[in-house]
Amino acid sequence: MKAASHQTEPALQDLDAAADQVISACGGDARQAVKALIVANDFLETQLEGLRKQVSTGYARGRLPGTREQRGDPDD
Repeated sequence: MKAASHQTEPALQDLDAAADQVISACGGDARQAVKALIVANDFLETQLEGLRKQVSTGYARGRLPGTREQRGDPDD
């Protein structure tokens, strides 16, 4: 997979270093590293969903999808 052209060389090096660190933390098993990243991503998505529920509709000004539905507010 080719990197996006807007990424700089240091950013790519940081990404490679982070990938190496995850694989190393999983004992060199890339499959376990992918599993760990999926779990971490799911955790972060759950946190984000909780934070979105706490943001008022007026403050978000419609930038967050489903804010009205999550709060149970009637549609306009």
